[in-house]
Amino acid sequence: MPEQMLGIRDVLAQNLKINRRSCGLTQEKLAEKAGISAHYLAMVEVGRKFPTPEMLDRLAGALGIETYKLFEMPAAPEDALRLLRQDIVTEIEQLVVKAIKETLAGVRKD
Repeated sequence: MPEQMLGIRDVLAQNLKINRRSCGLTQEKLAEKAGISAHYLAMVEVGRKFPTPEMLDRLAGALGIETYKLFEMPAAPEDALRLLRQDIVTEIEQLVVKAIKETLAGVRKD
């Protein structure tokens, strides 16, 4: 079975999520920085909405990247694997930080 090609919405959604997570931002924080609603950002990240060029510039600016980077596709499977690993590591780091903060908050209450 041939590999399914990603559409432009899929590429944008994937890159937006990867870049947001690599910056350590939640959807709410990125939405705030870009001046949009978190719901709208969530819809873009799942490919249900497609931003205007101006909105793409605002999102890229909030992420500290050039707009075209939101549409870059990995050149090889190894690059895709590297991005996936990076995404997983970032998510684990965020979960650990959250767990530590929650643990410290519980200790302070005791």
